[in-house]
Amino acid sequence: MAEGPDTGGPSRAERKAFEKAKILQRESERNIFRLVGRVLKKPEAERTEEEAAVLARHRDTVDELCRRQVRRNVLKRKQEEVFDDAEELRCKVRQLASAIKQANHLVVYTGAGISTAASIPDYRGPNGVWTQLQKGRTVSSSDLSKAEPTLTHMCIKMLHKEKMVKHVVSQNCDGLHLRSGLPRDALSELHGNMFIEVCTSCSPVMEYVRLFDVTERTSLHRHGTGRRCSHCGSELRDTIVHFGERGTLEQPLNWRGAAEAAKMADVILCLGSSLKVLKKYACLWCMNRPVGKRPKLYIVNLQWTPKDDLAVLKINGNCDDVMSLLMKELNFQVPVYDRVEDPIFSLATPLRPGEDESHTREVIAPLDGQRNCPVNPGGPAEEPTAVQGGWFGRGYGKGRKKKKKTVA
Repeated sequence: MAEGPDTGGPSRAERKAFEKAKILQRESERNIFRLVGRVLKKPEAERTEEEAAVLARHRDTVDELCRRQVRRNVLKRKQEEVFDDAEELRCKVRQLASAIKQANHLVVYTGAGISTAASIPDYRGPNGVWTQLQKGRTVSSSDLSKAEPTLTHMCIKMLHKEKMVKHVVSQNCDGLHLRSGLPRDALSELHGNMFIEVCTSCSPVMEYVRLFDVTERTSLHRHGTGRRCSHCGSELRDTIVHFGERGTLEQPLNWRGAAEAAKMADVILCLGSSLKVLKKYACLWCMNRPVGKRPKLYIVNLQWTPKDDLAVLKINGNCDDVMSLLMKELNFQVPVYDRVEDPIFSLATPLRPGEDESHTREVIAPLDGQRNCPVNPGGPAEEPTAVQGGWFGRGYGKGRKKKKKTVA
């Protein structure tokens, strides 16, 4: 074998021949997979002797394609929404109500499923953001400031008021738990809040609550909002934790409160979450304890979750339907959201002079119009149908990968 003059390895021609052979081998394997795949799609009775021989000759390929089909079927079943019938739903809710009454320290984990009733899409449902992207469809980010707390948000707030719920851990960035009136010390917004921007240059961190979505100019690894701190003049940043990022802010994430609540919990109620992200946060599940000493887990979700097998009870139903039945079982009146009592108006910080034009998002206004609203009252009134930028639907890459163009 001829060797290269300097390295003592194979020559350039030999390397090229080796790479070409690998390419031809991969192409041959792909052709075999395509051929076997076409044969497997036919009913067994309709296969010719030649096709049967192909399957016998490529048994390993047949086995691999069958394994892939099984995995696809399992994934498809996990993505399907399942609804309990009315009687089964009532029976399960009664069991949940009994567990809540007996709980000493109930903690609630919430996901995007509790906000779909407010016209905010979830991520992994049939019409969710991830689902649409995986199908190659585009997703427009929207101005979600018009969304209001749902029945589920208000029920959680009522259960906290009645001292049944001790803490709420939420993955949602929509700020609806805060707007429902849930006290901030009882809330951990692990992925941020779209109404809050902060100055991390100040010590302690300065927080600014706004009446509009502050994330218009922000995205993955780009958190500057363009507005300035009234104390030190540094640029403010949003509080959103995108997919692939690590949240470090003390508030509104409140990881300390979440971890302490999980440590004390004897019952955990998961509402509207696929738990595919939350499952990765070990401090929320007390998995280091013996099985008998872990919190009892109750799940309300329409789709499969990776924690289903560990749950005492899985309820397949819409969160609002379940919570409405639960409040009846607990003999509590279902509360109604009242914008007049929305805490965001008392928490909001006015913009600095000259910052009235720093955003184009719709401003949340009290029922009596823009009176007492601490942001610019003279902004444009027209609502855009879709807006670019912002937290919703941003920070993902797996759904945006374009297929490579094949060269003819």
